[in-house]
Amino acid sequence: MVYQGIKGTHDLYGAEADAYTYIQNVFSAVAELYGYRKIETPILEYTEVFDRSTGESSDVVRKEMYTFLDKGDRSLTLRPEGTAGVIRSIVEHKLYATGDLPIKAFYVGPVFRYERPQLGRYRQFIQAGVEAVGVDSARLDAECICLAMKVLAYLGFENLKVKVNTLGDETSRKNYKEALRSFFASKIDSMCEDCKQRLLLNPMRILDCKVKEDQEIASLAPKMKDYLSDEASKRFYQTLSILADQEIDYEIDDSLVRGLDYYGQIVFEVHAMSKEGKDYGALLGGGHYDGMMSNFNGPKENDSGVGFAMGVERLYSLMKDNGMLENLEYGVDLYLMPIGEEVMDDCYSLAESLRDAGYSVEMPFVKGKLGTLFKKAVRAGAKFALIAGEDDLNNGAVQVKNLATQEQKSVLVEDLQDYLDEQFESLEAHSSCSCGHDHDEGHCCCGEHEEEGHCCCGRHREDQEEGGHCCCQKDEK
Repeated sequence: MVYQGIKGTHDLYGAEADAYTYIQNVFSAVAELYGYRKIETPILEYTEVFDRSTGESSDVVRKEMYTFLDKGDRSLTLRPEGTAGVIRSIVEHKLYATGDLPIKAFYVGPVFRYERPQLGRYRQFIQAGVEAVGVDSARLDAECICLAMKVLAYLGFENLKVKVNTLGDETSRKNYKEALRSFFASKIDSMCEDCKQRLLLNPMRILDCKVKEDQEIASLAPKMKDYLSDEASKRFYQTLSILADQEIDYEIDDSLVRGLDYYGQIVFEVHAMSKEGKDYGALLGGGHYDGMMSNFNGPKENDSGVGFAMGVERLYSLMKDNGMLENLEYGVDLYLMPIGEEVMDDCYSLAESLRDAGYSVEMPFVKGKLGTLFKKAVRAGAKFALIAGEDDLNNGAVQVKNLATQEQKSVLVEDLQDYLDEQFESLEAHSSCSCGHDHDEGHCCCGEHEEEGHCCCGRHREDQEEGGHCCCQKDEK
């Protein structure tokens, strides 16, 4: 038998895994800029968690969930999205009563959907998202969109466009659903089987159908804007006004409803556009929701929230295709080269002391030719090679070679840490943060000014003249 991964799953290793880590680090750093704190919920939840929150008319619940009975005959589901588990956790632990509102949380982790695998889409994929719960505010909705845009901007995306729509308040949606039922009643027989089910469960889902012929019919359907209450309309345009003030490019898309039933008021997607104006599709999406906590028997007051989620695989695929990951630098700081079997143990001890000082170090475990070791150092992405022969070590020294400039110098072991600190401080690569931005004269390449030793990603960077390292890359010394 040939053992291989399950269809729709994939393994990550090497440069690809490093790129995934980079994307997740940027997302986490920007979320922290906005005051969000990390939350981790279990991959497994009781099936009812998703039935109650996601909505029985959504394709996620109807067709895509991995659901099974455990040995206690309880129905469990591998989470298909992140919001429901976060809300369940907030209610279960009464976070709404123990902290200031809104509760602002971000998450990163695997989710599972049984759908046809395609480019950038897997049955197990990594979802990164945020939720802000407990305050009903157009400003909070707008802040969530600003956060999403900043994540993509820091990843290097340009020419972004926000597509927005409003699903109105409860009264607006009730009136709109009746109008849709009336419109589709005479046309539904010619539409797909999914749309026939959607008409019974939630006719707004028909607007999200991917069948071309059904899309043409749906394009002639009534628009939500014509059924908005005055209050819902005012709320929508208040959010749009804030986006305009922040110079965020948006367009109103009447067909945008998102794929989950819990949304109300504003919904949005952020699309990447090519230089030629081609729409690469949505990089992330989200929106406002009401009543989620009360769905889990939580409080009905302050029961509003807003959030978005993005698939890391989708971002990675597009960034790779567009050459946006080519300049990322990964690898160890140092490659230690023992010259001869007799110095292996001494080199092992030296490597451990350098790691204690905060440097990443790689070394061979069996002796090798110097030329072979240099090739390994290059493949490991090392910035410096430390060449340790018996004569050098007897004199208490090692040879330090800058692999970029080929400059080499003999350095006493007792002075090695100070020497390396000086060398790394001068390297441009060493002055970049996990946000992916290089620092030059106190500025980030995104144009954001650093103040008081802080990077625009929000991570503190100690004064490098004191020999400190960026905490995004190394432990502080």
